[in-house]
Amino acid sequence: MRYLILSDIHSNITAMEAALAAAEGRWDKAVCLGDLVGYGPDPNEVVDRVRALAATTIRGNHDRVCCGLSEAEDFNPVARSAVNWTRQQLRPENHEYLQALPPGPLEVNGMVLIHGAVRDEDEYVIAPGQALASLLEAPSDLNFFGHTHLQGGFSFHENQLAVIHPKYGAQAGMWPLHVEAATRYLLNPGSVGQPRDGDARAGFIIADLGHQVIEYWRVPYEIRSVQQRMFRAGLHESLILRLALGR
Repeated sequence: MRYLILSDIHSNITAMEAALAAAEGRWDKAVCLGDLVGYGPDPNEVVDRVRALAATTIRGNHDRVCCGLSEAEDFNPVARSAVNWTRQQLRPENHEYLQALPPGPLEVNGMVLIHGAVRDEDEYVIAPGQALASLLEAPSDLNFFGHTHLQGGFSFHENQLAVIHPKYGAQAGMWPLHVEAATRYLLNPGSVGQPRDGDARAGFIIADLGHQVIEYWRVPYEIRSVQQRMFRAGLHESLILRLALGR
């Protein structure tokens, strides 16, 4: 079984379609680690597309806040303004879909889907010490998480913790990680719609469980068209500019 693993699409249908085009024919089942909406100009289009994929999806913090399950007190003013705009745009059926999404961790065919950390879906797992807690607490050896928008992850073998950094060329590309026995993994596919690791290209993973290979992918997309839609929607300038920076 080959899984397409998406995360942090953030209302960016252009980036999502580029990712799906690059992955076409390479996967059997899609999963999403949350944050379908927030920040970007296309909340309904993204939710519609995820629903059409029949993706197994867990909620992210932006999904939870944008559908009104919680408030945005912990969001900065820019993120809060995007939440308010998104709430006004969501169609009723997509609002209900987001409300019904389960929180992680969620086990799917031996792998575990997490948005933030195992214990806290809102926690950013960035440092190795943070990753170790989730690695030890997760119910599986193979775990996927999002939230940070940073592609990569961590492995733990014989009491040794390692940081995983995919390496690419300048164009669209794939970087393989071979899953080793007796090793626990906490892997982040990166963000489809708003990367923050200095690479503006859409990020995702294809997990080939049959061959024990995790493929990290980055693909370019038409950023300017997304920025133009954001400008017309009145979204904050900082959100518009950061897409081209990958920050």
